Amino acid sequence: MSLLNDLVNLNLCDVTEKVIAEYIWIGGSGMDMRSKARTLPGPESDPSRLPKWNYDGSSTEQATGDNSEVIICPQAIFRDPFRRGRNMLVMCDAYAPTGDPIPTNKRFNADKIFSHPDVIAEEPWYGIEQEYTLFQKDTKWPLGWPVGGFPAPQGPYYCGVGSDKAFGRDIVDAHYKACLFAGIDISGINGEVMPGQCRKTWIQWEFQVGPVTGISSGDQVWMARYILERITEIAGAVLSFDPKPVLGDWNGAGAHTNYSTKSMRNDGGINVINEAIEKLSKRHKEHIAAYGKGNERRLTGLHETADINTFSWGVANRGASVRVGRDTEKEGKGYFEDRRPSSNMDPYVVTSMIAETTILWKP
Repeated sequence: MSLLNDLVNLNLCDVTEKVIAEYIWIGGSGMDMRSKARTLPGPESDPSRLPKWNYDGSSTEQATGDNSEVIICPQAIFRDPFRRGRNMLVMCDAYAPTGDPIPTNKRFNADKIFSHPDVIAEEPWYGIEQEYTLFQKDTKWPLGWPVGGFPAPQGPYYCGVGSDKAFGRDIVDAHYKACLFAGIDISGINGEVMPGQCRKTWIQWEFQVGPVTGISSGDQVWMARYILERITEIAGAVLSFDPKPVLGDWNGAGAHTNYSTKSMRNDGGINVINEAIEKLSKRHKEHIAAYGKGNERRLTGLHETADINTFSWGVANRGASVRVGRDTEKEGKGYFEDRRPSSNMDPYVVTSMIAETTILWKP
């Protein structure tokens, strides 16, 4: 086993200029991530200079068997925390041989929105709070729960410390450092908890990516998800982004999206924030439809959520659709938090839709 580890950790820089590039794309479900590796003559920092590639779309539910080739185009490059050295992780999006984006390529339309001159001028910043749940591989039971049973009542788990309170911290810390190594703007982690009146709880974790500008937010969240999936693969745990992974009277998992524009961050920005929230209220149904599958199981009006059918907002109100922070209210400028997106949302869709509604949409 030690020889195997030695081989895995070989430093290629000593013997060759060649590097390994792991091409990564989103599969047919819209949540599954796929990847494969290729050898390149040397390192590269510009994704447009990397070669396009292809894969069998009939094996990912993205093409038919008689016309199965799907083209992947490099869009963002990150350092590879697994192979290390000068090796790369490459975030790609997918196209038909005709050059048209395939239906699951949500990055294409998002990039069009973020490339609009009005959006570029506003420099939209995003901070995404990605919640997730870890499960035991063999039992499909939440990590930390006794098999067939339940843990102690809620209370000590939120930001908790100790083997009976924080389950999976080694995975979480490994992910944190791996994201920093990769070049992702991960800004923090913390333990969450799913509390319920039935007094059954399990630990839920969260990482935050941001502030990041425009399309890069989606690239970085997807890459952070990929890295986390790889780490849970190594650790023998199962990762879930389901907004309600175990049905019951307890919290779900979300992806709260913090947002600001240059106008919101400038003096008098609170007025721009209020106008943006008003626009969001008028397109509530459209946003909810795009904010993740199964979100109705989470947005019940209970457990720090607003009811899925009703838009609301408030200062420091975690039971609202949109929350404005106390500091923003006090300073008269800043950002707001859209609390509606579920943990399985597509960050390309959510970030671009918020920009489109608040900057480009004219009621």
